[in-house]
Amino acid sequence: MNIVRRNSVLVALRFLPFFSFFVPFLILYLLYPHTFKPVWTGTWENRIGYLLFLWLFSLETVIAWDQIKEHELSIKKVTLIVATAVPTIYVIVANYFGLNQTIINLSLNHNIKYNWAILMPMSLEYMIFAFFFIALVTLMYGRCALKTYAISASFLMVIGVIYIINNIFPFGEFAPFQVLAIPTAVIAEKVLNLMGYKTILSFEGNIPILLAVNPENFREYFAAGIDWPCAGVESLMIYTITVLLFLKKSDFSLKLKIFYYSIGAVITFFINVLRVVTIYVIAIHGGAWGVFHDYFGPLYSIVWIVLYPLIIIKSQSLLNRLQSGE
Repeated sequence: MNIVRRNSVLVALRFLPFFSFFVPFLILYLLYPHTFKPVWTGTWENRIGYLLFLWLFSLETVIAWDQIKEHELSIKKVTLIVATAVPTIYVIVANYFGLNQTIINLSLNHNIKYNWAILMPMSLEYMIFAFFFIALVTLMYGRCALKTYAISASFLMVIGVIYIINNIFPFGEFAPFQVLAIPTAVIAEKVLNLMGYKTILSFEGNIPILLAVNPENFREYFAAGIDWPCAGVESLMIYTITVLLFLKKSDFSLKLKIFYYSIGAVITFFINVLRVVTIYVIAIHGGAWGVFHDYFGPLYSIVWIVLYPLIIIKSQSLLNRLQSGE
């Protein structure tokens, strides 16, 4: 009975960080349910990343289950309780005691445009939660946790950085990311041409503007600017974090890991090109392209990212059978 009780305690401790962040995420959902949608009030920045973070944390915990060793907590119980509650305390303070408004005011004072200044609290949330998460797992498991949970912690941090960059440099002004929009637009144009559409690709600053027309009916056309959020930067980021998590725990050689990552990254890029092309085809023929853009389009990349590790496993299994002559 004591063994069962001890095992239950250990399981609860392993997933303590999950519940430590689930509660503040739930509060944020109740306060701002619209921010948990892919696109809301005209912006692509959202809090869906929190759900992906919980999934990544759970996945890392299960993968490293036998390697995780509980840190000595006997003299840190009070500290652990406080650390567990800190994310929830932060959400309450930020949303009910004026911290978010202070962040918005500081952003406006530093010449960030209003529509992006009001997004700064959410952008900083990601980075602050990353800091809280690192502190909590380090307290529980020691410094080894930095390696065990590097992917999920980095995920929060990277999203926060990307959102902050977009707030400071909106409309594709951040050149290092905007570079990816150019090949996306060029290849999308070529694919649309192969499909029979007439296209014109121009540039407004560093943003490619792609116009596509149905040659059978010139009234059917669609034009849009493609900045870096639409060019697949976010999907490439999610791909990188997810596949690195998978490859980190594999027994593949370094060369094979680089090969699998590179092939998958190229395919992820072209899947996003396919998403852009699909939006144009739907829009040209009068379909609900906005619904596809906001909800169904992202599934292109998500489904691929989820399936790719399974494809790697099956391909390796098939290769091993061929090598063994079975």
